[in-house]
Amino acid sequence: MTETATAPASVDYRTDPTQYRHWKLSVDGAVARLSLDIAEDGGIRPGYKLKLNSYDLGVDIELADALNRVRFEHPEVRSVVVTSAKDRIFCSGANIFMLGVSSHSWKVNFCKFTNETRNGIEDTSKHSGIKFLAAVNGACAGGGYELALACDEIYLVDDRSSSVSLPEVPLLGVLPGTGGLTRVTDKRHVRHDLADIFCTSVEGVRGQRAVDWRLVDKVVKPAQFAASVQQRAVELGEKSDRPAGAKGVPLARIEREDSENSLRYKHVQVEIDRSGRSATFTIHAPVGAQPTDIASIEAAGGSWWPFAMARELDDAILCMRTNELNIGTWVLKTKGDPAAVLASDATMLANEGHWFVRETIGLLRRTLARLDVSSRSLFALIDSDSCFAGTLAELAFSADRAYMLALPDDPEHAPKLSLNELNFGKLPMVNDQSRLQRRFYEEEAPLAAARAAIGSELDADEALKLGLVTMAPDDIDWADEIRIAMEERAAMSPDSLTGLEANLRFSQRENMNTRIFGRLTAWQNWIFNRPNAVGEKGALKVYGTGEKAGFDLNRV
Repeated sequence: MTETATAPASVDYRTDPTQYRHWKLSVDGAVARLSLDIAEDGGIRPGYKLKLNSYDLGVDIELADALNRVRFEHPEVRSVVVTSAKDRIFCSGANIFMLGVSSHSWKVNFCKFTNETRNGIEDTSKHSGIKFLAAVNGACAGGGYELALACDEIYLVDDRSSSVSLPEVPLLGVLPGTGGLTRVTDKRHVRHDLADIFCTSVEGVRGQRAVDWRLVDKVVKPAQFAASVQQRAVELGEKSDRPAGAKGVPLARIEREDSENSLRYKHVQVEIDRSGRSATFTIHAPVGAQPTDIASIEAAGGSWWPFAMARELDDAILCMRTNELNIGTWVLKTKGDPAAVLASDATMLANEGHWFVRETIGLLRRTLARLDVSSRSLFALIDSDSCFAGTLAELAFSADRAYMLALPDDPEHAPKLSLNELNFGKLPMVNDQSRLQRRFYEEEAPLAAARAAIGSELDADEALKLGLVTMAPDDIDWADEIRIAMEERAAMSPDSLTGLEANLRFSQRENMNTRIFGRLTAWQNWIFNRPNAVGEKGALKVYGTGEKAGFDLNRV
């Protein structure tokens, strides 16, 4: 039986506060509060209870939605307090029984999405002027501490029992979600010997020692905890330029038409070829009159093309990544008028200081970054109807290969590739490097040549000469070239391709985010396959049964 058969039929990432079962979002002026109050019987799959504020994918789907509500619906918010609505328990982390009954792919995809959500918190702090304060008002373990680590600061209640811990190694035989382990060192700068003790202990660290070890920023007595948290939340938001009097943009439900072999949105379509194990993503250019200034952008609101398209593409990526495990190659296509894309980009660039425009650029940045870290082969096909221009050109640069149709005898119908300033650092990958910088190893000459082409409509030969595409077959060879490339890709080992693609896409710069995803792809992926974790006597399998884990003691 394949993992596709053991996974749930479908996971829907669309939700809203009226459907939340686990989070409560409240806003009081410039401070928002996200309170975790997990419903034990509210698991996204059957077979486990979410006790002790432990979470599964459904909990993080709500969190991701709530963060977007803060970003777009509440421009007045400058800081967010993340806390628990339960007494003496902040969060005990990912539900262990859920992990024990889940397929390998479910565990890995779950970890990837939770890390993307936490990375999104840090991205929002860096770019949007929204600061996050974790108010740890009880026991905080595993993924719960990872959530706190994603915040700018951590306050821990000093009640002699509340502690922070990463107990995955001694309890479960796995890593602390990879994000927790990495943030302890890269972000909190916990000394490595102290981190070794911390990550191999079950009981955790509390009180002043947690401050001394840099695991939290401050401990506060229970009587002063609420007031101290509120005061610090206000202080964290004081430097933000988020507008107090602006009107938010409601996040309407993303409309999607599903069929057995397709996902269809207004601006994005996905067509699945099951025999070829591939899916074609087609992103459409804006049509008709588009906003040209702030007033018209605000009037368009949720229907503004960059915003609406990015929401749809993000949903499509998540749906395909979670629900279609056998579809290993994603073909990226665009359709429409390149001039319309460039005009929309020009409006966005001219008004990037406006809070809604800035948040839309952030949404585009995170969506494209989600594509980069998806474990799928990415091929871009630039043909006659394409509009790989500006923002949408980033799709071609994110691909493992980009094929561009050459029509030397028919220049009128030949596809064109166009660049603008958005291709030179406005929409970076998770390693803070533009895709063109990655492509050219940050070498000055090819980057300068590409920048000099801004404003030009590049045909296949010109794009190939600049190194912007991989191959430029003519119309005689086009169909065969693409068919052979797709068939060859489908015949290769998915495991080796996942490793190959991750290495090639992030081959230069490293930062905390690339280490998180790299360790998830390699270390945790491997550990989740090992008998010491998931065998019949593995730590994940026997947890809670009273049995002792049986380890193969050979070091590999």
